[in-house]
Amino acid sequence: MTDQELKNKYQPVADFMSRNGFQIQHFHVQDGKAILSAAAPTEYLKDRAWDEIKKLDSSFSDLRHDITVASGTMYVVKSGDNLSNISKTFYGNANQYPKIAQANNIANPDKIQVGQQLKIPAA
Repeated sequence: MTDQELKNKYQPVADFMSRNGFQIQHFHVQDGKAILSAAAPTEYLKDRAWDEIKKLDSSFSDLRHDITVASGTMYVVKSGDNLSNISKTFYGNANQYPKIAQANNIANPDKIQVGQQLKIPAA
């Protein structure tokens, strides 16, 4: 497999990471292996990235990886958001919204506003 073919193979994983707030430090090919180093916003999203990798190649023997969990992530509230759906996105569980509320000193979870920046604590 050429270097470009190898990079293309794992591009869907890098795309998933980009869409979900990962901090990608390295994504390139070296010595016949794809190199992927990234920090996930939460443990849940890290696990979902692994699911994406395994969908492409269950052995992932042509991938060197270092996927960690960042200590905290920022999220900007969009129209239609509420703490439950933000919690579902980052933790896989809508009922984890109190973690976000507590980390941001939000007394009333129904009172978030579009454009507001929220700290998303690591799970």
